[in-house]
Amino acid sequence: MYWVAVVDDDMTNLKMAGTILSRQNMRVTALKSGQSLLKYLETNLPDLILLDIRMPEMDGFETMRILKTRPVVSDIPVIFLTADDHQASETTGLSLGAMDFIKKPFVPEVLVLRVQHTIELVRLQRSLSNEVKKKTKEVEGLSIHVVQTLAEAIDAKDAYTNGHSGRVARYAREIGRKLGYPEERLTEIFMMGLLHDVGKIGIPDAIINKPGRLTDEEYAQIRNHPELGDRILKRIKEMPKLSVGARWHHERYDGKGYPDGLKGKEILEEARIIAVADAYDAMTSKRSYRDILPPERVRQEIENGKGTQFDPVLADIMLQIMEEHPEDLLKDD
Repeated sequence: MYWVAVVDDDMTNLKMAGTILSRQNMRVTALKSGQSLLKYLETNLPDLILLDIRMPEMDGFETMRILKTRPVVSDIPVIFLTADDHQASETTGLSLGAMDFIKKPFVPEVLVLRVQHTIELVRLQRSLSNEVKKKTKEVEGLSIHVVQTLAEAIDAKDAYTNGHSGRVARYAREIGRKLGYPEERLTEIFMMGLLHDVGKIGIPDAIINKPGRLTDEEYAQIRNHPELGDRILKRIKEMPKLSVGARWHHERYDGKGYPDGLKGKEILEEARIIAVADAYDAMTSKRSYRDILPPERVRQEIENGKGTQFDPVLADIMLQIMEEHPEDLLKDD
């Protein structure tokens, strides 16, 4: 059961949020001020805090600043509640460490989904972080197995991409081997490849598996998965580069990719490697909107993408791997 603390000086908002979340079997604690929240957190640890910005005496931002100075509760995720669309408010809130914003009046479905996804993302972050801490000396053994299991769980959200993350990881590792990466770095890029799509855990299954054309709003949600993945992985301090593939695997060599529009060598090499590996697997896998592309078409698409979508050197290496392993490229290790 999820436990949510809702903080708002407006009793109507408290009741509405409580009703919406309680109907989803969530435990809800209603608090009317920042001071009451800080007092409450001295003896309670909810999974998430919904915090109104505009409150008398102590507003949401000041409450958040104090919250972040208290080690025991500083990691509790916070979503700000706001009735305005001021960009400055969002900038301030995000800089203070907020996970998200929800506009008032509440849209019940949006409120529930954002609360559920945020709690799930934070639990995943903590699980990964704890596993890495426990197994730092066994990165090449149990930790990789754990990450592979997680990657399989992510792939399972998409009925058409079973095994996708594992294949991308293997292609990326083989490209790295061709570049002369040492074993330690090969292990690192393998793990980056396994987790490059981890942000999809925050995308509704109905959108991921939709057989027809996505709406603009649905496509915008899909495009958000690199940033979600980055937010999940960058908190694993023991492996600071783990989030590289997640955030930048949809950047393009010509600068027309997303989320940051990086160009050429501005994109870290590991991300450029995962980008071509990811594209190869997408073309050689059945998707909801098309069948597997024939090998010649795949080769032509990679050739055409050199210097635009892909790093030309890495695209050539991918083509070389295709020539060397025409039959067994997709086989597991």
